[in-house]
Amino acid sequence: MRKNVGSTDKIIRFIIALGLFSLFFFLEGDAKYFGLLGIVPLATGMLNYCPLFTVLGISTVEKKKAE
Repeated sequence: MRKNVGSTDKIIRFIIALGLFSLFFFLEGDAKYFGLLGIVPLATGMLNYCPLFTVLGISTVEKKKAE
Protein backbone atom coordinates (compact mmCIF):
# COMPACT_ATOMS: atom_id res chain seq x y z
CA MET A 1 0.00 0.00 0.00
CA ARG A 2 1.38 3.33 -1.04
CA LYS A 3 0.48 6.38 1.03
CA ASN A 4 -2.05 8.61 -0.70
CA VAL A 5 -3.49 10.60 2.23
CA GLY A 6 -1.56 13.76 3.18
CA SER A 7 -1.32 15.42 6.57
CA THR A 8 -4.04 18.05 5.99
CA ASP A 9 -6.36 15.41 4.58
CA LYS A 10 -5.60 13.23 7.59
CA ILE A 11 -6.62 15.95 10.05
CA ILE A 12 -9.86 16.56 8.13
CA ARG A 13 -10.62 12.82 8.22
CA PHE A 14 -10.12 12.71 12.00
CA ILE A 15 -12.48 15.68 12.47
CA ILE A 16 -15.12 14.02 10.28
CA ALA A 17 -14.71 10.75 12.19
CA LEU A 18 -15.18 12.57 15.50
CA GLY A 19 -18.33 14.24 14.19
CA LEU A 20 -19.77 10.95 12.96
CA PHE A 21 -18.94 9.14 16.21
CA SER A 22 -20.75 11.88 18.14
CA LEU A 23 -23.95 10.99 16.24
CA PHE A 24 -23.91 7.67 18.03
CA PHE A 25 -24.49 9.47 21.33
CA PHE A 26 -26.85 12.24 20.18
CA LEU A 27 -29.28 10.38 17.90
CA GLU A 28 -31.98 8.07 19.18
CA GLY A 29 -33.21 4.72 17.93
CA ASP A 30 -31.63 2.91 15.04
CA ALA A 31 -30.43 6.18 13.45
CA LYS A 32 -27.62 6.37 16.02
CA TYR A 33 -25.79 3.55 14.25
CA PHE A 34 -24.98 5.92 11.39
CA GLY A 35 -22.35 7.24 13.79
CA LEU A 36 -20.39 4.04 13.30
CA LEU A 37 -19.62 5.22 9.76
CA GLY A 38 -16.91 7.26 11.47
CA ILE A 39 -14.79 4.11 11.40
CA VAL A 40 -14.11 4.65 7.68
CA PRO A 41 -12.46 8.10 7.84
CA LEU A 42 -10.70 7.13 11.06
CA ALA A 43 -9.19 4.01 9.49
CA THR A 44 -8.16 5.73 6.26
CA GLY A 45 -6.59 8.57 8.23
CA MET A 46 -4.65 6.22 10.48
CA LEU A 47 -3.44 4.04 7.61
CA ASN A 48 -2.60 7.00 5.34
CA TYR A 49 -4.29 5.06 2.56
CA CYS A 50 -7.67 5.50 0.88
CA PRO A 51 -8.81 2.82 -1.60
CA LEU A 52 -11.14 5.28 -3.33
CA PHE A 53 -8.23 7.69 -3.93
CA THR A 54 -6.34 4.81 -5.57
CA VAL A 55 -9.22 4.09 -7.96
CA LEU A 56 -9.57 7.78 -8.83
CA GLY A 57 -5.81 8.34 -9.10
CA ILE A 58 -5.75 11.01 -6.38
CA SER A 59 -2.95 11.59 -3.90
CA THR A 60 -2.77 14.37 -1.30
CA VAL A 61 0.73 13.44 -0.14
CA GLU A 62 3.27 16.20 -0.73
CA LYS A 63 5.98 15.26 -3.18
CA LYS A 64 9.56 15.66 -1.97
CA LYS A 65 11.66 18.14 -3.91
CA ALA A 66 14.93 16.88 -5.37
CA GLU A 67 17.90 18.87 -4.17
